[in-house]
Amino acid sequence: MNSEPISVVGRSARTKMGPSQLLSLLLAAILGFILVPGIFVSQSAVADNPPRKILSGWLPYYATASGLSSLNANADLIQEVNPFWFTLKSATKISDLYTPANPNMPMLVPLQVMQGLKIQIVPTITDGTAKGVLAGLISKSATRAQVVGTILDVVLKNNFDGIDLDFENFAFVDSTSTWPATQPNWIQFVKDLALALHVNGKTLSITTPVLFDPATGKKGYYVYAWADIASVVDRIRIMTYDYSTATPGPIGPITWAESAVKYAVSVIPASKVFLGIAGYGRDWVTGVDGICPANVASVVSPKAHAATFVMKDAINLAASYGVVPVYTPKYGESTFTYYKIYSGKASSGAATSCTATRTAWFQDAQGYALRANLVGKYRLGGLAAWTLGMEDPTASEAIRTVAKSIAPDVVVGSIVADNTSAVIGDAVTIFGTFQLPDSRPIPSVPVSVEIRNTLGDWHSIYLGTTDVNGIVAVPIIFPELTSVRMVSEGSWERLAETTKALDIAVQSKITWQPPSSLKAGATYSIAGRIQPKVADKIITFEDATVSAGKNQTSFSTKTDAEGNFIISISFSSPGFHKVRLTTSGDDKLASGYSTFTNLLVR
Repeated sequence: MNSEPISVVGRSARTKMGPSQLLSLLLAAILGFILVPGIFVSQSAVADNPPRKILSGWLPYYATASGLSSLNANADLIQEVNPFWFTLKSATKISDLYTPANPNMPMLVPLQVMQGLKIQIVPTITDGTAKGVLAGLISKSATRAQVVGTILDVVLKNNFDGIDLDFENFAFVDSTSTWPATQPNWIQFVKDLALALHVNGKTLSITTPVLFDPATGKKGYYVYAWADIASVVDRIRIMTYDYSTATPGPIGPITWAESAVKYAVSVIPASKVFLGIAGYGRDWVTGVDGICPANVASVVSPKAHAATFVMKDAINLAASYGVVPVYTPKYGESTFTYYKIYSGKASSGAATSCTATRTAWFQDAQGYALRANLVGKYRLGGLAAWTLGMEDPTASEAIRTVAKSIAPDVVVGSIVADNTSAVIGDAVTIFGTFQLPDSRPIPSVPVSVEIRNTLGDWHSIYLGTTDVNGIVAVPIIFPELTSVRMVSEGSWERLAETTKALDIAVQSKITWQPPSSLKAGATYSIAGRIQPKVADKIITFEDATVSAGKNQTSFSTKTDAEGNFIISISFSSPGFHKVRLTTSGDDKLASGYSTFTNLLVR
């Protein structure tokens, strides 16, 4: 408990306009939302036990509708979405990839969907420059500052919640020989950008390929320097997929992914780490019998790049060739092999056919559950899906099941005061109680006391901690009409909780010296003052005996600029009277009154 009372002041508030009717109609047409002016309701059912929001993911510009449908269906799991919409072209230019790909759906439409679902919007920027260009830009302080300013401008102009950097050229385009020179420049660039974003209340997310503990001999893509940027970034998303590309194999073996996670949490706060999950599968040609038609010969070959498919199509793909995928616990993924016949004409024009043996790998519901369990095991920030909209509904449900099992406790907070009407200058003690739903107290919970006056926003005035009974008690001196609430801090174990607002009526302090007696028919002048000093406050002399039928005359006056007043009173007949003074109220102070005093009229 804070033993000394806290004096507080308020701040002004601002409001935002809601979406237009046109956008509402577009949203409804796309996803079937129920829209009422000022209210956005998803058709997704609300679970009795809300899951932990462990899912985030990318929303690509080329698959907007499916991505938005996934957001709607899984909003209870998703804390943040990364629209994959922008690419850096130079120090001063970031290209919009979304608009050319979606000419009939303005960018504002999907943004309104995300805002309506109360999902944070942290778009991704990729490196769209040529080999070595970005490395060169961040090597010089002037161009590095330009890149920072260009990124910040996109965030602020669009009021995004932050930005995610997916700068993969360092890893996959630039030579590894450049990494020692690039790494310190990358570290400084991230620090500069983080500072610029954080000053503006925005977050910085970094997406990188895997790194490993150097002690294992497998450094991974060490140019991204996790340990050196961990303190300044808000998220690090690990691309734990694309393990097998040239040859058949798992997309991201679970042991390989977990090794990257183990190293990550040793150098980065676990709450900042997001584990990548693949919403796609790969399909390789492993053998060919016969001579393939000329139009497919280049792609139906063990030397060709693998084909890709989305997870939600995997079961149907296997079934169409009469096979059933087999889950492989060693890798935490499923695989199947099938045979496909290709018929057509050879380059000579003759009829020909070939039979290709094809092998597919993908992460299914079991694989997603396994990776979701790593979130609980290491207390990670969550999962990052490439991409939202590719997943099979059973995989989303698998994540939801795990998310419920590791869901934070619901906190029930309440607030009371020892007095909800106080004279200015007097302390009011505010009591906050925080419990579990079964009424067990929650000790040692950080709690913020927040206040708001009639014109202001909520802001914190005190930070405390609950005692063994789950209670925080704080004496506060309020200068005007004020609302107060308490907010408990969220953690891995518990949700944050905001109590209801409690209104505190604050009234002027009246100082006067009432007479103990006076003579009937005589006129007396009574001097006094009020605090705070306010001119033209109406001061009224009240006689409680009026209610008893005495019908005495009331008397009033106004204060001067210093809050002083003189009020003249008289009584026509003798008797005992119970009297007091009152002040008028306004938008900052409630009507005030002194204590009653007994007066003898002789």
